[in-house]
Amino acid sequence: MLDQLLNSSFEASFTLPLLLIVLVALEAVLSADNAIALAAIARGLENPQQQRRALNIGLILAYVLRVALILTASWVIRFWQFEVAGALYLLWLVYRYFSSDSDSDSEHHGLKFASLWQAIPMIAVTDLAFSLDSVTTAIAISDQIWLVIIGGTIGVIALRFLAELFIRWLQEYSNLEDAGYITVGLVGIRLLVKALLPAYVPPEWLMVGVIVAIFAWGFSERSQPKNPINS
Repeated sequence: MLDQLLNSSFEASFTLPLLLIVLVALEAVLSADNAIALAAIARGLENPQQQRRALNIGLILAYVLRVALILTASWVIRFWQFEVAGALYLLWLVYRYFSSDSDSDSEHHGLKFASLWQAIPMIAVTDLAFSLDSVTTAIAISDQIWLVIIGGTIGVIALRFLAELFIRWLQEYSNLEDAGYITVGLVGIRLLVKALLPAYVPPEWLMVGVIVAIFAWGFSERSQPKNPINS
């Protein structure tokens, strides 16, 4: 009896940290396209200080919604309508971006906000739409809710800093915003297929590979200064 208890304790002490690492790694892999979407939304505010506040408050609200989703995941996954709604929302974001007016350099412009409080709900809802896929995947890996919540907490913290990095990178790389919205579209399509035609859902490794290739293109060209100063 004591040997079994010690063995089970050893296995738990080894398995739980490994599961946590897997969940955090999963959040990191699935957060790049989420982060660039949140960064693009925050850029709808012209003031950099407001952009940071929108990310801070928006992600606090997003965290509350994500925990609620984790706690109700076993119920949510019974209804394919939730995934369809999330997919259509993400595809709407992509449509809004690529159908927006472009400037003289043929660059599209995303959402624009008149106030901070218009951007915050968009950030929270966008993270929730992405979480529909990542949370159900995490629940499939581990049925220990507290472990999934810890992984999600670390993921949201990492997402906050990653989104701020992307705000800067979006100004430095001319193709990055297009690349980001293309990956958002892919996530939306995958979520839609998962809800309606689950047998045809592409494997996760294929999605990750395609997203990495798209981001490589996004980082391939630096933006030219808008108004170079002649010496």
